[in-house]
Parts: sequence; C-alpha cells; structure tokens
Amino acid sequence: MSSSLETRDLTVRFGGHVAVNAVSCAFHAGSLTSIVGPNGAGKTTLFNLISGQLRATAGEVLLHGEDITQESAPRRSLRGIGRAFQLTNLFPHLTVLENVRLAVQARARVGLNMWSTWGSHRELIGRAEEVLETVALAARASVIASALPHGDQRKLEVAVLMALEPDVFMFDEPTAGMSIDEVPVILDLIRALKARRDKTILLVEHKMDIVRELSDRIIVLHNGTLVTDGEPAAVIASPIVQQAYLGVEMPASEH
Repeated sequence: MSSSLETRDLTVRFGGHVAVNAVSCAFHAGSLTSIVGPNGAGKTTLFNLISGQLRATAGEVLLHGEDITQESAPRRSLRGIGRAFQLTNLFPHLTVLENVRLAVQARARVGLNMWSTWGSHRELIGRAEEVLETVALAARASVIASALPHGDQRKLEVAVLMALEPDVFMFDEPTAGMSIDEVPVILDLIRALKARRDKTILLVEHKMDIVRELSDRIIVLHNGTLVTDGEPAAVIASPIVQQAYLGVEMPASEH
C-alpha cells in the first residue's frame, strides 16, 4: 500500500535540544493513527513539522510521494494537509459562517476576498451552511467567532477543516477544554471521517479511552524519539506506554 504521507528521519533541534529525533513513519489513507506520549514527548512538535509551522533541521516530509519539506504551511494546506490546532486558530472578528465560507472559497480556488460577488457563488455559501449543520453550529452562523464559548470555537475549527476537504486530517487534542456534553459532537465527526476510508487521519490525544476507540494504529513518542508503533492493544499493553505514558508501575521482571 502506498503512503499518502511519510516522514523520513524527520528531526528538529532547538539549540542543543533535539525535540524530534529522526522520526520515520508512513501514514495511509483509510487509517487513523494516534500519536501518544508523555508531556514534552514531541507530539505537537511533530505535527508542526508535518504541517509546516516548523522547518525541519533534517529529514523529509513527503505527501503522495512528493517532497514538501521546504514548502510553507499555506502551501501544504493547499496541497491537502489540514490541521486543527490544540488552541483554536480562527478569524476571531468574523462570523461563524464567514470563517467557514472562506475555507470553502479557498477549497474552490476562487480567491480569499470575502467581499467578492458571493451572490454568484450561492453553491459555495450553501456548502458552508451544510458544514455548519454537520457540526451543530447552523443556529450560530451569524455569531462573531470570538464570542463563541470555547467548545463551540473548537467545533468551528473542525468545520473550517472539513470545508477545506484535505486528504490528511490532523487533530491536535480536538476535545481539549470541551465539556463532557460537547465532546461527542467532535468524536462523531472524526468517526464519520474515518468511516469514509479515503482520508488519512492523525490524532494527538491524551484521553486513552478515545485513543483506544478510534485508533487503527498507535505510535508512541518519548523524548522526541519514536519508540513504539503498532496495533492499539499491543501498544497500550507495552511496558514503555504503561510506565512512561500511563504512569503504571510494572513488575520488576518487565523492566
């Protein structure tokens, strides 16, 4: 199976500190891979390297076999890498609908001027409204993004990501800061994306019940190094995850 996304010896150093250390990993369409590890393991840094927010010190990022290591984050987004951030990343002074319709407009390659002739692009507005229905935000279409509660801002960010229709979806702690009542909406959206079997999905998530349920595969980072990669049951049961990530003390014979 050919990979849609691949890293080869991907590395970044900050001074003398190696934050991501020669990570090589291939990701495939139709699969959801969770990236786990203790705080400071390099999970979000790896996401930043893949999506282009950080430039690699060494190594490569390939998308559909093409080297995109030197390309900017906006260029990678246009190529099909979609990223939802740990902290919301919206246009705070635009309405909910305007945030999503700009993403739809960018996906349709009709420019990013939101004051252009939208009357002639009703189908694009309709698509934006459909996406808002999907994330249960249609009733808040006219609300300014910065006025939304945190949970709704997270839902809006996922809506923007969906409107861009990327090949690769990257979710960095998508349920962070959400109430128990709000979490199911986001998880249902990720489940629906996974069920399509045509998207590559990467997930950074601390909640192991979510990781267990959603993952086809788990990779574990520790001190910036990829230490385990495999099926969820085997990875979660491995000593390094039990100790370093879950904080479980293993019997002396397993050290």
